[in-house]
Amino acid sequence: MKHFSLLLVTWLCLTASAFARLPALERIEPAFWWTGMRQPFLQLIVHGNNIAERNVQLEYPGVTLKEVHKVENPNYLFIDLDITAAARPGTIRIRFIKSGAKEISYNYELKARDHAARAQGITSKDLVYLIMPDRFANGDKSNDIVKGMAQTTLNRDSMYYRHGGDLQGIIDHLDYLQNLGVTALWLNPVLENDQPSASYHGYAATENYRIDPRYGSNELYKKLVNELHKRGMKMIQDLVHNHIGSRHWTMLDLPSRDWVHQWPQFTRSNFKEQPLFDPYAAAIDKKRMTDGWFDIHMPDMNQDNPYVRNYFTQSHIWWIEYAGVDGFRLDTYGYNDAGYMKEWAEAMKKEYPQLTFFGETFVHGVPNQAVFTQGNTIHHGFDTELPGVTDFQFLWAISDLAGGKVKAQDGVTGLYNMLSNDFVYQDATRNVIFLDNHDLSRFFSVTGENIPRYKMAMACLLTTRGIPQLYYGAEILMKNFCNPDGLVREDFKGGWPGDPVNKFTAAGRTAQENDVFNYLRRLANYRKQHAVLQTGKLMQYVPENGVYVYFRYNGRQAVMMVMNANDTAQSLNTERFAERLKGFTAAVDVITGKEQTLAPGISIPAYTTLVLELK
Repeated sequence: MKHFSLLLVTWLCLTASAFARLPALERIEPAFWWTGMRQPFLQLIVHGNNIAERNVQLEYPGVTLKEVHKVENPNYLFIDLDITAAARPGTIRIRFIKSGAKEISYNYELKARDHAARAQGITSKDLVYLIMPDRFANGDKSNDIVKGMAQTTLNRDSMYYRHGGDLQGIIDHLDYLQNLGVTALWLNPVLENDQPSASYHGYAATENYRIDPRYGSNELYKKLVNELHKRGMKMIQDLVHNHIGSRHWTMLDLPSRDWVHQWPQFTRSNFKEQPLFDPYAAAIDKKRMTDGWFDIHMPDMNQDNPYVRNYFTQSHIWWIEYAGVDGFRLDTYGYNDAGYMKEWAEAMKKEYPQLTFFGETFVHGVPNQAVFTQGNTIHHGFDTELPGVTDFQFLWAISDLAGGKVKAQDGVTGLYNMLSNDFVYQDATRNVIFLDNHDLSRFFSVTGENIPRYKMAMACLLTTRGIPQLYYGAEILMKNFCNPDGLVREDFKGGWPGDPVNKFTAAGRTAQENDVFNYLRRLANYRKQHAVLQTGKLMQYVPENGVYVYFRYNGRQAVMMVMNANDTAQSLNTERFAERLKGFTAAVDVITGKEQTLAPGISIPAYTTLVLELK
């Protein structure tokens, strides 16, 4: 591995080339802001040729120039503004003055806030649908290849080249998603990723304020959010605090050496969360976890740097105000500086009290996961202010159960045990539960392509506590294992003009695919229409003979779930459930619509989760 300082020298050489003709004022970010924000502080990052040699002046009613910061690189200034409640929408003339040189001025716009729906929060009332935009649908072939970008290869036969999916393709299929019962979209990152290879996944941003032009534009992203809101749906933006792409514009002209984490030689993260809370951990192990790089092309941000903190936090506020984003998913949550993430969460909650966000916690063990959630419930002396997480513990439990890795009784007991540990969370219903995503094997493959077991798990996903999330194509039995991960990121057939089949339509799906699609749609829309499965209380019973029973209930309704993880039908005596069945004599199967009696017992087919609305 090359010596790390040599890598920096290489980047600095690239910088000299890339910015040899750097304009006197290349950019100011954020490009505009709003009046009437709860937090008056705004820090502008200014980039231009030797801009630090100039003095900064501005005069605007209600706006005060608090301080101008210079850093190692003379091509940067960081300007602190105080935008008070007295400020009105308009244009601030910012002057950059140098004796003997022509004055540079910039008209900085302060906009009036748009009070349309935004930052509504993602809750257990929602059903989230995760889309990898490059692989879902191509609604605009004109942006498939954008000249001047580092990667211009388009090849749908390759896992790692771009395929052409875009925001317009998603807009074109919103009716399909709404009909399925989806209430919120989570897109893998859509910011510009001008990297030379594998840029399709989105997790190596090169801009913080610009949608990748191969997906569309900032205006089109805003249109997508507006179209969702018209349908009563929401948008989740995927954020990456931990790292950026090696071709991020600030990497091509580093503001200072401490903009990213530096090592004597290239050092990856150890990808181990344990040192973060291990009472016996070595300091170097913790440092490697948080300060090590994800990969050679993903520089690790130094979140001790206050300019880095402000740059990221303000960009996230900007996207809420500009586009109307409703919630955030926080990538690689545990790899960030805990102090910064707490500060970030507090800033978000202060500005948007209804906003919610959840962190990716790809870990094993309930305590390992709960330690990242808010409330200091593990008593480690620190409150993260993080409302919820991606609940990998649910995934591991349901995978063992439906994947046939364990005996039926062990499988349902594992799920029961996992849920019984919810006391370690402030509120486990804020956790996002899922069966697969872009980094995991498709769950249909995990079940051995066994449709009954697949449906059994899907029914649990949509009826237990938490915020359920589907991965695009789960409803049409998309399959494959994540070795390599590109195999689980295939195109949704029918999303491209000329595709021989169209899985967005019943006519284009096979009989098996339609069976699963209709099953999932029926259950998802039932959940959407019945608050009991969204916010109702949960009561579960100790599993017996490979059968697991739990209830969701509120003051108006009760639903009984009976999961049979055995490969044979089972008969269930209902006497044990008298506490929850009191006053009910019959039930309606939510899937079939058929009524059945509750006494003396219920017959459950093999690999089935019955969803019974009690009458």
